[in-house]
Amino acid sequence: MTTTGGATSLMSEIEALVDGVPGWSPVDELFTLSLLARATVGLPGDLVEVGSWLGRSAIVLAAAARDTGGRVHCIDLFPARDDWRCNTDGSYSCSVEIDGRRYGGYQEQTVWAGPFQAQLAPRYDETPDILEGFHANLHARGLERFVAAHRGTTATFAASALPGFQVRLLFIDGDHGYRAVVDDIDRLVPYLVPGGWICFDDAGSGYDGVDRAIADRILNNPGFDVTAQMTRKCFVARRARPAMR
Repeated sequence: MTTTGGATSLMSEIEALVDGVPGWSPVDELFTLSLLARATVGLPGDLVEVGSWLGRSAIVLAAAARDTGGRVHCIDLFPARDDWRCNTDGSYSCSVEIDGRRYGGYQEQTVWAGPFQAQLAPRYDETPDILEGFHANLHARGLERFVAAHRGTTATFAASALPGFQVRLLFIDGDHGYRAVVDDIDRLVPYLVPGGWICFDDAGSGYDGVDRAIADRILNNPGFDVTAQMTRKCFVARRARPAMR
């Protein structure tokens, strides 16, 4: 990928990679993720994504891992259609059984009825098994070997992480409830290496839980030395490096 000789630009490559893949991450946000993944090439650690759905952002992160080294660890409940229930207010939450235990999703910040019926429910007609569809989208682009899918939560992922596991880029795009986002931050930031980046989807776009979690855990936190709203809904922060003595 260069800017000379007629080679494809990074933005064009991203657009081609995600063409036809359902999801809510806009191309400018995907470009930001790819750029930060490439900017951290000299750091140790892998890439971690919370909330993967059918792989739209995972594909872009996998392409970055292909070019820079490491793997992408994708954490999601990957709920089936029958795992969703309609709440009394018409919104939707899910509950998924994994290895004999149930894990709830979207309990505090539920999925509004309109988006669920228009954007989520129809996908199950096309792809009944979301995890299978996730793998199929990566396989079709030759990127599956750069990704490890974890069906569970950040708690189950952290419990299974090997000693010495490190992360250089962390993308939080799962359950948007305040408690869920805070838990994702608290469980995974300890793995984030100095100089690594944490990124949030849907920051500043009407999700109070995401914004409050960022305010409480990231802003004015001396553990992060750079913070920025990179796009309309993508907020990023860099973990501070130890001060030189």
